This record gives sequence, C-alpha cells and structure tokens, in this order.
Amino acid sequence: MDKTVKSFGSRDILHKLQNKDSLFLCVIASTLTSRIPDITGAGASPELTDYTPAADVELIAHGEPKCLPDIPQTVVEDQAAPTPAVITKASLEMADIPFLVADAGSAVKPNLPYVNINDKQGQNILTGKAVENPGKIFNKGKMLGETLSRLTSYVVIGESTPAGTTTALGVLEAMGYDAWGKVSGSTPENPHSLKRQTVEKGLQAAGLLDKIPLDPYQAVGAVGDPMIPAVAGITAGSTVPVILAGGTQMTAVCAFLKEAITDFNFDEVSIATTIFVAKDETSDINFIARQIAPLNIFAVDPGFEKSETHGLINYTRGVVKEGVGAGGAMLAANLKGVSVDDIRLKTEELCREIF
Repeated sequence: MDKTVKSFGSRDILHKLQNKDSLFLCVIASTLTSRIPDITGAGASPELTDYTPAADVELIAHGEPKCLPDIPQTVVEDQAAPTPAVITKASLEMADIPFLVADAGSAVKPNLPYVNINDKQGQNILTGKAVENPGKIFNKGKMLGETLSRLTSYVVIGESTPAGTTTALGVLEAMGYDAWGKVSGSTPENPHSLKRQTVEKGLQAAGLLDKIPLDPYQAVGAVGDPMIPAVAGITAGSTVPVILAGGTQMTAVCAFLKEAITDFNFDEVSIATTIFVAKDETSDINFIARQIAPLNIFAVDPGFEKSETHGLINYTRGVVKEGVGAGGAMLAANLKGVSVDDIRLKTEELCREIF
C-alpha cells in the first residue's frame, strides 16, 4: 500500500481488500440548487452545471464528453482545473477496474449504458421541496447494492452532483448534526455564508426550521439531493465492503444511513477522498464524521505539486479538490498494486490527450 495514502482510522479494512476485485460505480444526479450563482464551481456557468454529471461519466467511458462541446472544468479567477473525472479515468484504466454508472436523477442523461434509479432531478432547496420520494430512491438503491455485491469483492461508489456540498450541509443540519462551516467546496473561497443562508431558507420554506432534528427522509426531501438516498441505499444493500469515494458529501450519506437504519454497522464502510479535502482549511471532514460513527477515512495524495500540468497544480491551490470518486478510484487502483506516482503520470498523459 502506498505511503501517499493517509489514514484517519484503522488500515485493517484496506489490508483485507488488497489485490481483491473491485467495481467502481459512479452515481450521477442534478439539482436546481446548482443554478444559484456562486454556490458551486462545478461548471463554467450555473446553467452548464446541468451537463456536468453526464459529461464527467462520458469522459471516463469515451475519453470525451458527448453531451457538451467542451470538457467540464472548474474556473476560479483564471485558475482553470480539469474535472476530477480525468483522475478517476486514469486510475480505473491502470488497474483495469470495471466502471458502471447509476442515474439517481440527472438533468442530462449520459450517452452510455447506465442503471436507472430515479429519473427526476432535484429541485432548488430554497423551495423546501428538494427531492420527491427519497424513500423510493433509497429502496431502489438497496436493490442495486444487493445485485452488485454478487459481482465483486468490494464496491467503490463515487458521485457527480454539482452543488452537492450545499445539499449535504442541508441534510446534515436538518438531521441535527453540526456541519455549519465544515463542508468542503470546489473553489478556494468556500461560500459558507451563502450555503448556510440557502439551507436555512429552504428549511424555513418547508416549515421545518424549528422541528430539527428531522428524520433522514424528511431532511433529504426538504433540502437534500437524490444522490444521498441512492448511495445510502446501495451501501445498505451491499453484502461486501463499500468504499464511499468522495468528500464531505459522503458524510451526509453516512449520517443518512445511521438515522435510517438504527443498527447499521459501519465496520465495512470507509470514506476515501483526496488529500485536498483532508487538508482543506475551509472544511473539516473528520469533525463531521466523528459525530456519526468511528468511520475509517482515507486520503490519497496524488502529488500534483510535482505535476507539469498547470490545471492539476491548481488542485493544490484549493480548486476542485475532489469529485467523480477521484480519491476512491486512486485508492482502489493502489490496492491493486498501481502506484500513485504512476496514476499522476497517467492523469497528466490523459490531460494532454483530452484537453
């Protein structure tokens, strides 16, 4: 196992997974919350965030997006950085890990085969009516988790959900967790005030601001996104270990699981992210996680400060940080014997080819 993998918990689970077969699932979803100006950097404009999830998975499958003429990227004051899908693609290709997509409610459907969990995208959480029927989404996710468990030794679940840290904040706070100012973001200047105002207005619109803590289905229904119950369901249905590949959004998934299934056992559930989230001074994934369970969190450092690709160097400056399961994909590849240095070199090669 690579020394570039930092551990915030027990490494025992990783030793059990070393050299085992895995499957990488990316769950895509959209919400109209991503249309709020300045709330996310996951797209060149608020309107284009509708295309980001589909374009991300198309890039992994085809090497280019089919739904957009341009590659998704985050642009912050002329600091362009490529989508983390390119890191995921490099990792999966080098380790020969199967790739599957599940649609939990994306605005734009990807041009590739995918599993349908939910057709409808989430609404703007300012309405207080963010997700229709989260219980149905959870149950369908559970069915998928049961099926995937029969195909592999462990499942890695990533996500692409623009504005997902805001909806994660909404779900965490609505269930009574302290997450104000603790969720990550795709830009160096994390818009915590805007996120908090958006969540509070959404809870107020739902008439639930003074009724916290809510149950997980109420929380997602009012101020969440469809990815959260989908990934929670897949995890609940799995009978093999699960690596939740993402940042603070995955803590909302874990909190949902804890509240939805009172005796849920997190022993075989881990969160894998990038070092850019783990060391992010504008958020605190460990602070949130400690309120939920003794979760194992692993952070992979791809060493982008050594990169010759300007866009990847911008990751070290707080742009993007994580997404499309980049941290978990690197970890899974590393568990198959691929070095993180080799993943970085492959990512640079793909950047030259694609961008």
